[in-house]
Amino acid sequence: MNISLQNVDNVNAIIKIEVSKADYQEKVDSVLKDYRKKANIPGFRKGMAPKGMINKMFGKQAKMEEINKTIGEALFGYIRENKLNVLGEPLPSLQQEAVDFETAEDFTVSFDIALAPEIKVELSKADKVDYYNIAISDEMIEQQTEALRNRFGKYEQVEEAEDKDMLKGDLAELDADGNIKEGGLVVEGASLMPSYFHNDEQKAKFANVKKFASIDFNPSEAAAGNDSELGSMLKMSKEEAAEFKSNFRFTVNEITRFVAAEKDEEFFKNACGEDCTTEEQFIENIKKMIAEQLVPEQDYKFGIDARKMIESKIGDLEMPEATLKRWMVATGKDRTEEQVEEEFPKMLPELKWHLVKEEIVKQNNIKVEEADLLEIAKRSTMAQFAQYGMANVPEELLENYAKQMLQNKETARNISERAIEDKIVATIKDIVTLDEKGISVEDFQKLFEVKE
Repeated sequence: MNISLQNVDNVNAIIKIEVSKADYQEKVDSVLKDYRKKANIPGFRKGMAPKGMINKMFGKQAKMEEINKTIGEALFGYIRENKLNVLGEPLPSLQQEAVDFETAEDFTVSFDIALAPEIKVELSKADKVDYYNIAISDEMIEQQTEALRNRFGKYEQVEEAEDKDMLKGDLAELDADGNIKEGGLVVEGASLMPSYFHNDEQKAKFANVKKFASIDFNPSEAAAGNDSELGSMLKMSKEEAAEFKSNFRFTVNEITRFVAAEKDEEFFKNACGEDCTTEEQFIENIKKMIAEQLVPEQDYKFGIDARKMIESKIGDLEMPEATLKRWMVATGKDRTEEQVEEEFPKMLPELKWHLVKEEIVKQNNIKVEEADLLEIAKRSTMAQFAQYGMANVPEELLENYAKQMLQNKETARNISERAIEDKIVATIKDIVTLDEKGISVEDFQKLFEVKE
C-alpha cells in the first residue's frame, strides 16, 4: 500500500491511498474461513459447506467490509503518524474517480482534508493589556458585612412577632359561624411566615401578634390560590389542599426570630479567623475577601481584551472554508448547504480563536490535572451551599460533593474546559504587561454595555 499527501494550498490537501489486492485479500480469506465454520447451510453439516458456495454467498460482503477497514485504518494511521492537524474529518475527494469495489482488485482512493493554519502566538512583556481593578466601595464592605452577620446569626425565641418572624402553632378549621368545626381539619405544629403571605389583609391580622394568641384567617386567601403554598401550611398535598377554602384559627405556640450576629470580637473571629479581633482588622480582612471575589470578573474582562490583542497581532487566519462547509453538510443531520452558508460566518471567529488557544496551550505546555478539576468543582459546590446560607462547610463534605459532580461526564467536560480557560488567562497574565487601571464597579459594568 502506498499513501501520499498532496498539498492543494496552505490549508487544503489530498491524501491518496493506493490499494492492491494483497493489502486486504488475506483478511477477506480469514473472514470467509470463519463464516464457513459458523454457517448453517441446508444440506451440509455445520462448517462443511463448499468454499465456493461460501464465497458466492458472502464474498462480496466480506471484501467490501475489509476494504473499508483497510482504507480507514490506513487513512487515520497516516494522519496520526504525520501529526496532521485536521479540522473536521476527511471527505471523499472531489477528484475521486468512480471505483467499482466489487470487481476492482487494485485501485486508488483519495480524501480531501482541511488543515488547521499554522499559528504563531508570540507574546512578551512588550505586549500591554488593560487590567481593571475594581475599587472596593463602602457599600461593598457593608453588603459583605451584613452577609457575614446573617451567616453567623442565630434564631431566638421572642414573645411578640415582627416582620419576617416565623410562627409555630396549631391550626383548626372553622365553620361558617366562626367556631371550631366539629370533625374539621386540625394541623398541629404548623409553621407560618405571614410576611410571605400574598394577601395584605390576611397578612395584617398577624401584625405584632403575641405568643399564645389566636388569630382567625383564611389560608387559601393568604396563599392567593397557590395550592403548593397552601399545602405546605396545611401539611398535605397541593391536590388535597385545594379543597380547603374555609377560615382557620391559628394558636401561636412559638415565635422564632432570626437575629444577625453582633459586630463583636466573637463575630470577627468567626468571620475572619482567630487572629481577627478588632473591627479594623475585620475591615481589612473583608477588603481582601472582596478583592478575591472580584478577581474572576476582572480576569474575564482581561481575557476579552487579551483575545482582541492576540487576534490583532496574528491577523486574519487562512481557513479551509469550502472543505469545512462540505464537512458540515455531510455530517449534519438534515443540514442544508443554505443553512451552512448562513451559520458558518457566525462560527468562524470562535473556530479561529479555538485554534489560537490550542497553540497557546501547546506552546506553554498547559496541562489540566485532576486536582485542578477537583478544586473548581469544590468552588462550585461551595457556591451552591452558600446560596442556601450554609457557610463553613466541612472540607470532607465539599470534596465528596465535588467528586460526585465529576462523575457526570457532561459536568466533568464543562469543568475541564473552564480549567483550561482559567489556565490560559493566567498564562497570558504572566507573560504580558498589565496596564492596571482602577475603576468603580458601576463603570466596570458599563464596559460590557453594547454600544449602539
